[in-house]
Amino acid sequence: MRNLKNEEICLIPLKDLGVWCGGGTPSKQVSTYWKNGTIPWVSPKDMKVEHISGAEDTITEKAIKESATNLLPPGSVLVVTRSGILRHTFPVAVTDVPVTINQDLKALVPSEGVDPRFVAFALRSFSREILHQCSKQGTTVNSIETKELLRFQIPLFSTEVQTRIVAEIEKQFSRLDEAVANLKRVKSNLKRYKAAVLKAAVEGKLTEEWRRGAIHRAQSLAEYDNQGAKNQGAMNRAPTKPIETGAELLERILAERRKAAGKGKYKEPVGPDTSGLPELPAGWVWATLDQLCPLFVDSAHRTPKYSDAGYPALRPRDVVNGKLNLESAALVPDAEFVIQSVRHEPQAGDIVYSRELSFGWGVELPATVKLCLSQGMCLFRPDKRVSSKYFLHVLNGSFVRTQAERAATGSAHPHINLGDIKSYVFPLAPSAELEVIVFKIEQQLSVVEVAENQLEAQLTRAVRLRQSILKQAFSGQLVPQDPNDEPASVLLERIRNAVGARFIAPKTAPVQSRKTEPEPSGRAQSIAPLHQSDAFTCLDDVTAAILARMQPGREYARVELADPLGLSAGRWNAAIQDLKRTGKVRQTGEKRGARYVLVGTGRGG
Repeated sequence: MRNLKNEEICLIPLKDLGVWCGGGTPSKQVSTYWKNGTIPWVSPKDMKVEHISGAEDTITEKAIKESATNLLPPGSVLVVTRSGILRHTFPVAVTDVPVTINQDLKALVPSEGVDPRFVAFALRSFSREILHQCSKQGTTVNSIETKELLRFQIPLFSTEVQTRIVAEIEKQFSRLDEAVANLKRVKSNLKRYKAAVLKAAVEGKLTEEWRRGAIHRAQSLAEYDNQGAKNQGAMNRAPTKPIETGAELLERILAERRKAAGKGKYKEPVGPDTSGLPELPAGWVWATLDQLCPLFVDSAHRTPKYSDAGYPALRPRDVVNGKLNLESAALVPDAEFVIQSVRHEPQAGDIVYSRELSFGWGVELPATVKLCLSQGMCLFRPDKRVSSKYFLHVLNGSFVRTQAERAATGSAHPHINLGDIKSYVFPLAPSAELEVIVFKIEQQLSVVEVAENQLEAQLTRAVRLRQSILKQAFSGQLVPQDPNDEPASVLLERIRNAVGARFIAPKTAPVQSRKTEPEPSGRAQSIAPLHQSDAFTCLDDVTAAILARMQPGREYARVELADPLGLSAGRWNAAIQDLKRTGKVRQTGEKRGARYVLVGTGRGG
């Protein structure tokens, strides 16, 4: 046994691998299409798994007979051809049960000798190339050009080699999945540890010993040496003057705000509702975000006009997990920047906060970038006497995020009202203790950060290793070739001959009665198999077959066109709608009186 050389690998267009089918959406207005349905109706939202055994929506057999969707057998390969996810991912899945699909998917029913799992792995292996070569240009929704997809070529091996490749991929992926699961468990444990540290900080448990004066006593971070190493003597030394309590600090903050505002201009910030709150350590006090932040600004109540260049306009998605993500931020030109910044131009040290969709996350702005806020954001700045690092740790910790989740309204578009954000309650410690809290938090979380970075590197490596396994598989390097195996060229020829025969003599389906027999009470009808008479490779083949039967100047009834070709109602509806849309066929009359006329030669375009 040996590995294959590149010149020994056969390539085959996807269209030759079997029967390609489209889908459709049965009318939502017809309840009998959906009520008590038992047949999975797969759409892009179901394509998050590699094997399809069900779907969020189900339809009835009547819906299949009277709509553009098709019933697909187990072992079909499904791909998403229209969805926003195609910006970065090409979802592929294999069906374990009979299913139907909507119009945003395409399905391949592989020919005999072609393993659907092999095809699925191949499509995932070449997903980047498919997205690059087959994506439609200039469309509002990301989509795949069906003609280009069907022309795309993948390696084809003999059936025996396909089986060995699939088995080896699944074996190696199983080991890889186990390792990834272990990494994710460690990542979850680190997340819980991080949450526990922040919880201990806001409850005062992190600085219990500091308050007792036993160890780690320090007045400010200025008592650290020039190298940033801890000055143990300063940490152990008791303060040289009485500590200002949290209540005294808060009162000093508010008094200076009143004085700065002047008479008649000052509005007292909302105070905390302490009912139900836990008891704080001695010297601590409850305060609201409104009391701690003299600056509070909402974003402009409009979505700016984005452009390909300009200034970042932060959206909720750009601050998830308390991390500023400028790489994917939308950009706005000068004029839009001015409009978005009328209330306040964001400055270094300001904290931007998401209050819609991915709500409840805040980040402190750096001095290195000029930006503005898009819709669904707000901005505030804590008083200079309150450590911004402490404020952010509490803001993004479970204590305040729980308040955010309680305040959020709306299920489809969750958001938090500004008044509720201003009412967030914070535990305020003495200023000297705040600095020690920040030191201890960052001391412990720095270890977590290092471990998280290492985990992320390992997870990224696992993704690359998965692609490496697939690359080896489809370059003939993963499993050895047995000289006794049937050559792939023989299988390729057999597949192509079978496809050709299928079109030369399509099986004529009997004319169906327009009356639909009711289903027997209490017993579901059996699912009909996919007929070879309806087994055109793609929609273009169906429309070409219809046009080939039509002559200019003559009107045709549906039975004259669909029945000789053995087309199901769903396949006919999809094809005739496409022909009308492209101007090749014109319809006169409606329903039973509908007639179809060839426009011109109908062969162009």
